[in-house]
Amino acid sequence: MNKITSLFNIKYPIIQGGMIWNSGYKLASAVSNAGGLGLIGAGSMYPEVLRKHIQKCKKATDKPFGVNVPMLYPNIEEIMKIIVDEGVKIVFTSAGNPKTWTPFLKENGITVVHVVSSSLFALKAQDAGVDAVVAEGFEAGGHNGREETTTFTLIPMVKEKISIPLIAAGGIATGRGMLAAMVLGADGVQVGSRFAASLESSSHQNFKQTILEVQEGGTQLTLKELAPVRLIKNKFYQDVQQLYEKCPSKEQLTTLLGRARAKRGMFEGDLTEGELEIGQIAGLIKEILPAKDIINSMIAEFEEAKQEVVFFDF
Repeated sequence: MNKITSLFNIKYPIIQGGMIWNSGYKLASAVSNAGGLGLIGAGSMYPEVLRKHIQKCKKATDKPFGVNVPMLYPNIEEIMKIIVDEGVKIVFTSAGNPKTWTPFLKENGITVVHVVSSSLFALKAQDAGVDAVVAEGFEAGGHNGREETTTFTLIPMVKEKISIPLIAAGGIATGRGMLAAMVLGADGVQVGSRFAASLESSSHQNFKQTILEVQEGGTQLTLKELAPVRLIKNKFYQDVQQLYEKCPSKEQLTTLLGRARAKRGMFEGDLTEGELEIGQIAGLIKEILPAKDIINSMIAEFEEAKQEVVFFDF
């Protein structure tokens, strides 16, 4: 057992990212049942919807699972109360100061992990008392760090600074990617985009199919003035770029973005006007698979690649 499998009491050091509009109880329980750690994505759920997903997840798996909570959430107090009331044992926090909620969660016997995009924030998370950090490179889909530090650069930098377990994220969808991250100092990996294109993902079939069609260079990080997000280059993305040519104000960008744009794209399947969030690694994703097959494939490739590395000779 390594630090991550020990911390979460799981078989493989693979965590499924708690992605908005993708990570419902079906995906989280499927990943947990397959030996990884499934996460319910609270960021796209009203409090009572989250409660139902937690309850259904408990019925669907007897293995550990967790909840991912973006701390910018407007109903954060209610969300945290539901997590405690429902007996959730693992919480991943992101998009906020870890000092705000870590003490409360720890007092309630919850293992806390915080997502960071820099060594500075990793140290702040460690000082706040979290049990581990996810260091996420800017290859990742969805909301992202402004620094544009890549995973291969970020992991060794964070490893040098912290003493708690380190989970790598951003651009990891294969066993070879997992091995590379762990060679650089990660104790485990968090995988998002690969699980977005799974049978159990709650996103729309249109979005899943679009993931398979993304080519190298088909995504870009944008909207840094609001909250940096990596998007597929569809019509909405092009509209954003055209607005940038006019040196827009934050208010103009906010107006264009509007409300529920991510739901429209990923959950409702509007490929034209919706926000389609996915990582650069989508260029390697060629089929929609059950979560169990994704994990088994990653582990098999990890073991194969490990043997190949042994035979490198200089």
